Amino acid sequence: MSRTSQTSGSTQLTALAGELRVVVSKLIRRWREQAQAGDFTNAQKSVILRLERDGPATVSMLARAEGVRPQSMRITVAALEAAGVVSGKPDPKDGRQTFLRLTPSFLKILKTGRAAKEDWLFRALKAQLAPREREQLAGALKLLSRIADF
Repeated sequence: MSRTSQTSGSTQLTALAGELRVVVSKLIRRWREQAQAGDFTNAQKSVILRLERDGPATVSMLARAEGVRPQSMRITVAALEAAGVVSGKPDPKDGRQTFLRLTPSFLKILKTGRAAKEDWLFRALKAQLAPREREQLAGALKLLSRIADF
């Protein structure tokens, strides 16, 4: 490959990366508009997703998993408790520890919010894309997934 075509390829790749960033950011903003489940910090969102995925955990377990100090995690958890997002129960084996879990009411909000987002996306795909374009998007998802896993 010649130097000119390498430079041209790099320029095109740089432009593609920029366009992809803009489109993905816009899509995320539109998606978030569909269901407001509260304004959470990134740390709080991370704890919510971890508790949903992995189940109940102590503050120490969450701090280790997130790579933060237990004191910092206590602040994050306290805000989530105050918002009614998490609740704690003492560990039956060691009453000094508390296992935190997402509250049933918040799980319902989370589920409703996700359903609203998926409904919006379904309607947008149906209204904006022809069947052939939906097939192309399905292929692109595989590529995007590979990029996300890089």
